[in-house]
Amino acid sequence: MWIIASRESRLAMWQAEHVQALLAKASGSPVEILGMTTRGDQILDRTLSKVGGKGLFVKELETALEEGRVHLAVHSLKDVPMELPAGFELACVMSREDPRDAFVSNQFASLDDLPDGAVVGTSSLRREAQLRARYPHLQIVPLRGNLDTRLSKLDRGDMQAIILAAAGLKRLGLAQRIRQIVAPDVLLPAAGQGALGIEIRADGDAIRQALRPLADERTFLEVRAERAVSRALGGSCQVPLAAYCVTEPDGKTLRLRALVAMTDGSRVLRTECLGQDPEALGLQAAQHLSDQGAQQILQSLGLA
Repeated sequence: MWIIASRESRLAMWQAEHVQALLAKASGSPVEILGMTTRGDQILDRTLSKVGGKGLFVKELETALEEGRVHLAVHSLKDVPMELPAGFELACVMSREDPRDAFVSNQFASLDDLPDGAVVGTSSLRREAQLRARYPHLQIVPLRGNLDTRLSKLDRGDMQAIILAAAGLKRLGLAQRIRQIVAPDVLLPAAGQGALGIEIRADGDAIRQALRPLADERTFLEVRAERAVSRALGGSCQVPLAAYCVTEPDGKTLRLRALVAMTDGSRVLRTECLGQDPEALGLQAAQHLSDQGAQQILQSLGLA
């Protein structure tokens, strides 16, 4: 029997149940889920960038792995730190749902329709920086909590619009709430957005083998490039950084777009690279951004 560690939010449990069904079918073994509450779920009055970043959503799950209470942990890959602790590995990346951001509003059809001073809620510095750069007339405010909590804040009129990951809305059957899928040219996605990553202990040979049928090689290569550029630039919730990779029609070449920005949107650095080696491509993109002044941005944020 395999045991999955998962956060207890509705979306996290959907993801865990999705893996549960696929793993049970592939391995022929029963699969159970251990729901857990993480620090990231408990701290809702401050932005992630101010309370510790991505690791807040995975630490308790890693402790359960370390103690042998579970065999695997299912994560939204964009929540997984770029460097895993010693003794853990990202054993499987599954095929990706829509990686783009979604505009959700009860009053307006798109970002371009929002009037001066409209309040837009978002949970990430990446989105905030890009929105401020492109739509300086909007008021961008922090938005924490699980997906249902965020939607309820919109529905009670706290803000005119919110930006969420399209993948989460689609997975929970809430695609009808999406008024606009935001093009990557407007909001470049986060590294790994829309993909599920499965973490195991590095000595978990049996579960590694069992997970092989669930892995998607194309998605794995794309997110490796995205995570490589993010890792090279110290990517965390404190850095307004985006990275988005797609496979070209030839099936071999990867196209990676990346950006680093000032949180207030006053400066946005962008690059686009082509290549076949995801790690090398990520490092190339990071170097291009550094050549444009990424380190000065990181220093201004106190991160370099």
